[in-house]
Amino acid sequence: MLAHPLLAKSAGSFGIGIGVFGLVVLILDILVIVSILGSHKAFLVKLVWVLVVVFLPVLGLILYFFLGREA
Repeated sequence: MLAHPLLAKSAGSFGIGIGVFGLVVLILDILVIVSILGSHKAFLVKLVWVLVVVFLPVLGLILYFFLGREA
């Protein structure tokens, strides 16, 4: 059975939106990881932050922005 044309079109554009969001999150994750590795924090602190950002990409970005950055 074929899907309704309007539903198929909206599902396709929704998928593109999710793809763009994922790409933005990936780019921001890479920038944050570079920032973490270039910081003056202790090695263990850097390692923990990188793991948080890698395993929790969106939440890790938010947490690092509010808790991990140097003033």
